[in-house]
Amino acid sequence: MNTYVYGITARSHDALPEGLSGVGDPPRPVRLLEQGDLMAVVSDAPPDLRPKRRELLAHQKVLGEAGATGCVLPMRFGSVAPDDSTVTGVLAERAEHFAERLGALDEKTEYNVKATHEEEAVLHRVLADTPELRELAEANRRSGGGSQEQQLRLGEMIATAVRAQETRDEAALLERLRPKAADISAGPASTGWLANVSFLLDRDAVGEFLDAVDELRRAAPHLQLNVNGPLPPYSFVEPGPSGPAETK
Repeated sequence: MNTYVYGITARSHDALPEGLSGVGDPPRPVRLLEQGDLMAVVSDAPPDLRPKRRELLAHQKVLGEAGATGCVLPMRFGSVAPDDSTVTGVLAERAEHFAERLGALDEKTEYNVKATHEEEAVLHRVLADTPELRELAEANRRSGGGSQEQQLRLGEMIATAVRAQETRDEAALLERLRPKAADISAGPASTGWLANVSFLLDRDAVGEFLDAVDELRRAAPHLQLNVNGPLPPYSFVEPGPSGPAETK
């Protein structure tokens, strides 16, 4: 039977709630595997595990219950080991790394911020900030839309101006929000976002962080900011102080 891993915590962590169950249909009982000063929160892994809503919620529920009474390093959904001994072996090999991360993430939470442009608003902004672009757009309008060459030139100039604005807006977002966080982690690049950043926050600094997000919204109404949190600090389990620990 494969072993499903929800998270890693200290051996001194309080006991889990009685009867806690996790993924699977029927849900598998959650248990603890001890190794040195560490424990892994695990269950048996169902053979047909899929990222369905029920299973994702079950994973999140276990992390929420376990994290309510102490720091837990969250594993992402679908973290499966061949057996219990493999899990305890990794705990032993990476004990120093996991202990460092538990200390660094204690009393911390994660918020993710994704930023994109409001299309019409950013167009008005770049036109207002770029006289040459504004003059060309006005000249095209007066001539009934302009020639194909003029239209292409205008389109290229607008695209260049918007990309430059994206760069400035990403820098402004980090400048305003980074000082509120203990750490940051850039998410995967995507054409759908001009910024995708996770922020590690002290729990008592969350209000100040969200106030800073609201200030940024007011200062840059052409930006659309999607904030997701509080989250388990998934983005900060790796790397440790000297980069990702290697599994032998």
